[in-house]
Amino acid sequence: MNIYVGNLPYDFTEEELKDMFNQFGDVANVKIILDKISGRSKGFGFVEMAEKSEGQDAIQVLDQCPVRGRNVRVHVARPKNGRPQRSKMKRSKESKAEEIEIQTPVKHSANEEDAAVG
Repeated sequence: MNIYVGNLPYDFTEEELKDMFNQFGDVANVKIILDKISGRSKGFGFVEMAEKSEGQDAIQVLDQCPVRGRNVRVHVARPKNGRPQRSKMKRSKESKAEEIEIQTPVKHSANEEDAAVG
């Protein structure tokens, strides 16, 4: 059973998360999701438990449980394909160039400048 754990403290480790769920049964896998750029925790992760009944017990007890001043959210993880797709459209240099409106400078004659000044 795959379990989502959210609202984790940002310094919470995978080992601590595993220990939190070990009291309910065999933990097969633990993963805290990290930001790709900074490498820091995003404040959520996933725990995979071998037995569904053990996972359900963990969810029931740990959901809204305070952890370092934050009430963690624990529920069954949704399948990856069950979420709406985020747009990953990347623009090429050509498409960016097409979107920019190119304006040519307006040339004024000397007579027009004199008329405007005075």
